[in-house]
Amino acid sequence: MKKYTDREIAAFGLDPARIPKHIAIVMDGNGRWATAKGLPRAAGHRAGMNSVKEIIRFASDIGVESLTVYAFSTENRKRPKEEIGILCGLLIEYMNREIDELHANGVRITSIGDLSWFPTAVQETVRAAEQKTANNPGMRFNIALNYGGRAELVRAMRLAFSETDEPDEDAISRNLYIADSGDVDLLIRTGGDVRVSNFLLWQIAYAELYFTDVKWPDFTPQELIKALKDFAGRERRFGGLK
Repeated sequence: MKKYTDREIAAFGLDPARIPKHIAIVMDGNGRWATAKGLPRAAGHRAGMNSVKEIIRFASDIGVESLTVYAFSTENRKRPKEEIGILCGLLIEYMNREIDELHANGVRITSIGDLSWFPTAVQETVRAAEQKTANNPGMRFNIALNYGGRAELVRAMRLAFSETDEPDEDAISRNLYIADSGDVDLLIRTGGDVRVSNFLLWQIAYAELYFTDVKWPDFTPQELIKALKDFAGRERRFGGLK
């Protein structure tokens, strides 16, 4: 839940009135970060866990309403089984280690994507975290696991057609995984690549895009502040005139 006052937020150089309600992040660069340091890729993924913790805490403290992170895409299933196993183990470790603090801070956890692909231990851990935090009033933390934007749209369309023969935009929107988080205001991608990689294709229709060469393990709250300052300087017209 929001911790800082507007005056404290302004002390970071931010405009309290221009904090995005919904931030989405493509957390990229863990493996390259580790390779550059002569470390195994697993070390990069573990270091990335610390960034997740810091960004969740800071985003919640400044009053962000929803934070959605791309943790594992449908395309990531092509990676070596050993690396997938490491990622699954780290996810379980993170949830078990951080759930009490997240819960105490009022964060509500939601997974998006097809969890059924993962081992039972991952499914049970994630579902337990969702259940424990389901009634929390603070920031919504959405974690994309075995998620693809196109697959989500296919799913939403099927559900919409089950309701009506002529679904409109509202029907599709309410059948998305995180309909109550609304559209994304700011999409951040770390690691240097400049693409959205099949992430929240419907929700980012009018999002502001921010790309940085900083790899995810080095993406600190100070880096998030840079992105938020950039966002605050954008003129958002949504296709209209100022």
